[in-house]
Amino acid sequence: MAAPDRLYFTGDDEADALIAQDPLALLIGFALDQQVTVQTAFAGPLKLQRRLGPLDAKAIAATDPAELEALFRQPPAIHRFPGSMAKRVHDLCGHIATEYDGHAERVWTEATDANDLERRIRAMPGYGDMKVKAFGAVLAKRFGVGAAAPLAPTYPTLGDVDSVEALEAYQAAKRAHKAEMRARAAS
Repeated sequence: MAAPDRLYFTGDDEADALIAQDPLALLIGFALDQQVTVQTAFAGPLKLQRRLGPLDAKAIAATDPAELEALFRQPPAIHRFPGSMAKRVHDLCGHIATEYDGHAERVWTEATDANDLERRIRAMPGYGDMKVKAFGAVLAKRFGVGAAAPLAPTYPTLGDVDSVEALEAYQAAKRAHKAEMRARAAS
């Protein structure tokens, strides 16, 4: 399966196209997907591209961290935690530059199987258990990456989002699940 023309994560056609067509933008979006809405996280790569120029892992890794943080802080901020997220993106790009010669897609195109793909994803800064599952689901369900299928959980993830309506349904279900978990914890 070829890359989709867009992922319906932001509600902005340009941002949705960028994360679908630029592997580094997709990885950056997932790295930013923490304590902000899906829309904010995945709009981040387009904001960064507009401020920095083409998204290039080697160039971002070579950028002075303070300069990158200033770009993240520039209004409107790319993330609600611009300092820590600028560092995360800097570290992620350093990893991609070093391990994959700057080619983000090699994380999944060169994975030999699900275990290798999981190891590669976990090695990226900011990618823990939940991101392994969510990113694996997106790779399997939106990009047709066979090695990612075993990583995709049975519950709904961003991998199931194929329209604006599906994003709304996913977010509503996620809010309900979190409310249920809080209620259980309180009782």
